[in-house]
Amino acid sequence: MPAVDFRLYLVTDRHQTAGRPLLSVLREAVSAGVRAVQLRERDLPIRDLRVVAGELQTELRQAKLFINDRVDLALALSAHGVHLRESSLPVAVVRGLLQPSQLLGASVHSIEGALAAEQQGADFVVLGPIHDTPSKREYGAPLGLAALERAARSVRIPIFAIGGMTADRARDARQAGAFGVAVLSSILSAADVGQATTSLLSALEHE
Repeated sequence: MPAVDFRLYLVTDRHQTAGRPLLSVLREAVSAGVRAVQLRERDLPIRDLRVVAGELQTELRQAKLFINDRVDLALALSAHGVHLRESSLPVAVVRGLLQPSQLLGASVHSIEGALAAEQQGADFVVLGPIHDTPSKREYGAPLGLAALERAARSVRIPIFAIGGMTADRARDARQAGAFGVAVLSSILSAADVGQATTSLLSALEHE
């Protein structure tokens, strides 16, 4: 099983790039140190998603590419991994479909969800929302740092905190036990993508 060797997990949303092409924003982020990108354009038809995924594989060779939800596409492209929502195929089923070299991440919204994902074979979980953020309001009230700390004590696999993550909040999340953080707008919407990335990575160096 490959190791989870990144602490900053960048989730894509081409609607949050302040009008800039998604690929150009991602190039800046990867140049500044992002080493894992989750392609999450859920509103794209599969053919268009396949094109975007191929571009990211070609252009962002320094970063691991995870495909959100579409296990078929992750397998067809031999992507570094796949990321599942709680409403996706069961983690255990997908684990059996992936190659041993591919990582499996899962989004969860409770400590129980994190425990279940671990037991079924996830390599890491993304827990949230920890703080309020527009993109995660459909998943309920913010969980807060106390819940993150309990979850980090409950599972052995890496936990990435998501939801309103700034550099200061990323530092707090690490102190609460998170392995890293997952972000969208903190990088995608930043006026200076490189600086935003550098600030987050610096905050995540806490041990």
